[in-house]
Amino acid sequence: MRNFFGSVANRVFLILLAGILVAVGSTGWLADSERRKNFKEWYDSRIADRIEQIVISIDNVGPDTRNIVLQTSEKFGLESTLVNEAEPKIDDNPSLTAAIKSKLGGERHVTVVKQRDCKLRERRGPDPRHFDECQAVYVSLKDGAVLKVKLRVTRQPGAPGGGPPGMPFPALYFALFMLLIGVLAFVVAKMTARPIQLLANAAGELGSDIDRPPLDESGPTEVRQAATAFNAMQARIKRQIQHRTHMLAAITHDLQTPLTRLRLRLEKVGDGELRQKLLEDLAVMQSMVREGLDLARSMDSAEAMQKLDIDSLLDSVCSDAVDARQDVTLEGRTRASIVAQPNALRRCLTNLVDNATKYGRYARLQLVREGSDIVIRIRDGGVGIPAELLETVFDPFFRLETSRSRDTGGTGLGLTIARNIAENHRATLQLRNHPAGGLEVTLRLPALN
Repeated sequence: MRNFFGSVANRVFLILLAGILVAVGSTGWLADSERRKNFKEWYDSRIADRIEQIVISIDNVGPDTRNIVLQTSEKFGLESTLVNEAEPKIDDNPSLTAAIKSKLGGERHVTVVKQRDCKLRERRGPDPRHFDECQAVYVSLKDGAVLKVKLRVTRQPGAPGGGPPGMPFPALYFALFMLLIGVLAFVVAKMTARPIQLLANAAGELGSDIDRPPLDESGPTEVRQAATAFNAMQARIKRQIQHRTHMLAAITHDLQTPLTRLRLRLEKVGDGELRQKLLEDLAVMQSMVREGLDLARSMDSAEAMQKLDIDSLLDSVCSDAVDARQDVTLEGRTRASIVAQPNALRRCLTNLVDNATKYGRYARLQLVREGSDIVIRIRDGGVGIPAELLETVFDPFFRLETSRSRDTGGTGLGLTIARNIAENHRATLQLRNHPAGGLEVTLRLPALN
């Protein structure tokens, strides 16, 4: 659930859906209130017309014929009687009272009250949900008599004050409405979040491929501005990497010539022991220069990508190691191909095998296919690496103080070069201490087929 709310698209979707539902609910409530108000005004006007007819008829006839008029009023759904009781002082329906007075004139005394002893009864008809309640209208006549008219007011159960009859909102219509609103909110949310997703994907790909194609600078203004800024950032990073790489390559390359001259001159030193020490120091310096040049090339290799048979490449690397009298074995075949830079990937594998044999006495390679990946595992027989240093050993010029010390001839660049080459191939390189002992290196490459 937390991941669901963490998505920008899902958040926009929920906000849109909630906003639309609140807007529809508010407008629906206002429309229903206005409909009920208009219905009540129309209903009061209709009742006032009927009462006006009855009152005028009674006022215009003599006492002997009033009963006939009162009986005739029942045809209009009204029960009318002349009463001797005083008019009530409390008015329960001011709007109906006002409508009747507007018809009869302001000099009339009109009061509308609810009948407290009137029992609700179910109305027979096509819609059994409607009920009748009783209200009584007291109207003064010209001769001072009081006319009581009992009304049957239609209302829905639970609707105070009554309301217009109508069909309930069908559940099917409501479900269709919710579905359409949900689809609309989902489409808008996806359209809103799509540029952000494209930008996130491009940022992720930039880490493994600085030469990836630039983003398409199209769409809304904000999206175009973000794409333009991202492309400019990518170009600047690419230039900075190229400048750094070229500078490092130039330095290491230019150092080769003076180091060679220095070696030739050291050969003329008369003291044999001193000469040997100086030559060993010089060899270390030359090794570091070569490794520095390899590091520069691993960060920005111009070698072309091509299709390779990973089984043949790994078999060749292991054969070269065996020829160099290293204890190396290979197990497994994948019959798969990859797209890679042949020389760079060979250098990566060679570094890993050399590290295993140099610091762990032997290298046991295993080649397997796992889904869409080719996995190469290289295990040695050493003492492993402290868990807190499994990532630190990839830093340039970092060396462990024990088994992987300067005395072994390492420069601290072998694993750095290997990881750079792996990242250039969109691969991952990880280290772990094997439960049975030794260090295990895992190289995971994307397969072509």
